[in-house]
Amino acid sequence: MALIVQKYGGTSVGSPDRIKSVAERVASSRQRGDQIVVVVSAMSGVTDNLITLAQQIAPAPPEREMDVLLATGEQTTIALTAMALHAIGVPAVSLTGAQAGIVTDGVHTKAKIQNITPKEVHKLLDAGNVVIVAGFQGQTRGGQVTTLGRGGSDLTAIALAAALGAHLCQIYTDVDGVYTTDPRIVPDARKLDEISYDEMLELAGSGAKVMQLRSVEFAKKFSVVFEVRSSLNDSPGTIVKEETRTMEEVVVRGVALDKDQAKITLVGVPDAPGVAARIFRALADAAISVDMIVQNASHGTNAPLTDLSFTVDKGDLPKARTVIDGLKRSIGYQEVGSDETIAKLSIVGVGMKSHSGVAARMFEALANQGINIGMISTSEIKISVVIDLAKGEQAVRAVHHAFLG
Repeated sequence: MALIVQKYGGTSVGSPDRIKSVAERVASSRQRGDQIVVVVSAMSGVTDNLITLAQQIAPAPPEREMDVLLATGEQTTIALTAMALHAIGVPAVSLTGAQAGIVTDGVHTKAKIQNITPKEVHKLLDAGNVVIVAGFQGQTRGGQVTTLGRGGSDLTAIALAAALGAHLCQIYTDVDGVYTTDPRIVPDARKLDEISYDEMLELAGSGAKVMQLRSVEFAKKFSVVFEVRSSLNDSPGTIVKEETRTMEEVVVRGVALDKDQAKITLVGVPDAPGVAARIFRALADAAISVDMIVQNASHGTNAPLTDLSFTVDKGDLPKARTVIDGLKRSIGYQEVGSDETIAKLSIVGVGMKSHSGVAARMFEALANQGINIGMISTSEIKISVVIDLAKGEQAVRAVHHAFLG
């Protein structure tokens, strides 16, 4: 008997008929004698509708109350999924994140999992039930409802698989697996049979929507091998696992485009020790993640100044501007500007560590399309550039063709 964790995304449970299809798939897995834990997201569109509803009540609703509101989306789905299983003769019990033993910190809307004590899950499994757990949510030690941020159901599934010692974790979604790039942009993008944790981390952090970044980090940390596959067919998906030697034979594994980036530029920042630390500490204290950072060479002699640019998620831009505006008097920068018309284009591959000329080839592909580069960031297995948002998809096609045919 194996213990399997299956996660179904919003599209997979987007209608009563699809919930019934998920129930049939779960029942089929259970008939093989396996214990099944199912993690579900809110039905597609529900979370966005709840956010819209909140904003109609208050333009900037309290984050605590947003968590209480948004958690109801997944709670609806767990109940409906359990009902669908009961209707076909399969015993099932639904649990909220708190009931499943998921304990988080107190950062509302972006909580981090601190601990999972899945005693109730084990008890229900041993009694012969399929256990349906609400993704995306947990509870603080003080009993406050929290949510894990966009894509948090993936994190719930991976974390539960680790805590339960599951034999297999399957992430069911509306795509067949992980592709070399978004097939909606490049129709001949290819599905990957396997990909390393590090490559998947970089792709997720670069805008690929298949997996949430934190869930891949968790899987790598606790060595949870998982499969990304479609809930709409029975085709094999993509296995995400530790890097193997043969993976280095492929120079570039994938191309990602992130359209949800914004750039902030501080002009005339005093070029002195500790200034950058104060800026980015203030952003970190506001739970704002900074991605790419570029600081220009100093100018001036008596009191040298520099210009500092960095990127954040577009949704964090208003909060980031508020933080930066609050630093003007103490830091003494001259002015600040922001730009939401940018995109981040990235290429990822563990093979880049052992091959030269990758950056030159990428930059040539962009230059041939007349696409200018605003910022550059590199690591051993990734190169990212900031480009004009309007030319993002054109850039993806050019770079994908240059490396992946």
